[in-house]
Amino acid sequence: MTESQLTDLSHALERVRPSLPTITAWGRHLAALLPSGGRLLACGNGGSAAEAQHLTGELVGRYVRDRMPLSAIALHADTSAGTAIGNDYGPDELFARQVRAHGRRGDVLVLLSTSGSSPNVVAAAKAAHEVGMWAWALTGPAPNPLAAVCDDAVTVDAPRTSTVQEIHLFLVHALCEALDERLDAIGAPR
Repeated sequence: MTESQLTDLSHALERVRPSLPTITAWGRHLAALLPSGGRLLACGNGGSAAEAQHLTGELVGRYVRDRMPLSAIALHADTSAGTAIGNDYGPDELFARQVRAHGRRGDVLVLLSTSGSSPNVVAAAKAAHEVGMWAWALTGPAPNPLAAVCDDAVTVDAPRTSTVQEIHLFLVHALCEALDERLDAIGAPR
């Protein structure tokens, strides 16, 4: 890592600090939703897809402490559905069609995009609203189309895509920590 990368990361961490109460609120919301049968869907492209799958892996498996498995689906991970949807409906419908299939009223869709302008991710947010889901975004610098169409968004002000992704990973872990802390506080079954 170069000195400028480290400086960018340090500055981005300080700029995202005011968003930690939002992440904590998301964790508490999920702690009420997921143990009672709700579901989290997540999506992104490229590195953001990897971050989305990291989030769902932490929820279905565990973050740090052992706890009950929670329902979470990374939408890009179903390659057969994704390629069929892309072929039959076009790439902009890749996630939106899956949101309409798997999402239920009250569920949460977490969307990750370093640019905040990926058409298929923006379309997924709109589909979430159609089915009555919450749409939360982790994006790069604001303003951007994805943050504008979501119920809530944490934007990362950083000059490099890699720095945005590094902050997104930190935020994914902070969300998991907040969720687990809340589950412990309410005495959720392990």
